[in-house]
Amino acid sequence: MTEKLIDAGVNLSSHQFLTDLPEIIARARAAQIDNMLVIGTDVDESAIALQLAEQYQLFASVGVHPHYACNVSDDFIAQLQRLAQSPWCKAIGECGLDFNRNLSSPTQQLSVFNAQLSLAKNLNMPVYMHERDASDELYHCIKEHAITGVVHCFTGNKHALERYLDLGLYIGITGWVCDERRGIPLQQLIQYIPDDRLLIETDAPYLIPRTIQPKPKKHRNEPAYLHYICDMIAHLKQCSTAHIAKATYANTQRLFNLGHDR
Repeated sequence: MTEKLIDAGVNLSSHQFLTDLPEIIARARAAQIDNMLVIGTDVDESAIALQLAEQYQLFASVGVHPHYACNVSDDFIAQLQRLAQSPWCKAIGECGLDFNRNLSSPTQQLSVFNAQLSLAKNLNMPVYMHERDASDELYHCIKEHAITGVVHCFTGNKHALERYLDLGLYIGITGWVCDERRGIPLQQLIQYIPDDRLLIETDAPYLIPRTIQPKPKKHRNEPAYLHYICDMIAHLKQCSTAHIAKATYANTQRLFNLGHDR
């Protein structure tokens, strides 16, 4: 891989990276990963994401994941707004709806999600969104707030994809697309994602691409493996890897207002 890539979503604050984060970053840069979005999943983790972004010259999001909607304080939006003033913050999230696991009730999730959409709109920032088994509800929330953003780790059906695209959203593709067991439906939808709406992300340390050969000794994903996702998408779209790399790089810069190449 000679083209630069941007990892549009990585959980650098994960405990799985505690002992070797400098090496993770070094391997990513050696693999032409030019930048990364460090994901915030609650107020405390968002503060850590900003610290890591500053330390390693990356960018970050601040937000509350739907799993943690039941734990927010009364002033969580004010806390996120303060964090979002950081020059390293480029998005609100990871936020959204997860009616699959329902670790927080749907009512709690909707309240916390809508509050973050309002914050994003007030700050004129994009939103980094999580959705599982809640595409109708997510669609209507986004339509009501008229925001821009990315549906991270998309695994939905064609109907959901078309509606997200109709709203002008970007679609984030992870190593799920490299999974020969459960990734087939997603592989069949890649052709319907316009090149100018496509983002690639590892969601590391999760969702390691199963196309990696030889298999890593640690079954842990990391940003250096992003090019396996790029390669698979190029294969499915029947175009060059360089084309997908250039398109997703430009899309990520545009969505998150990253400016010129560093």
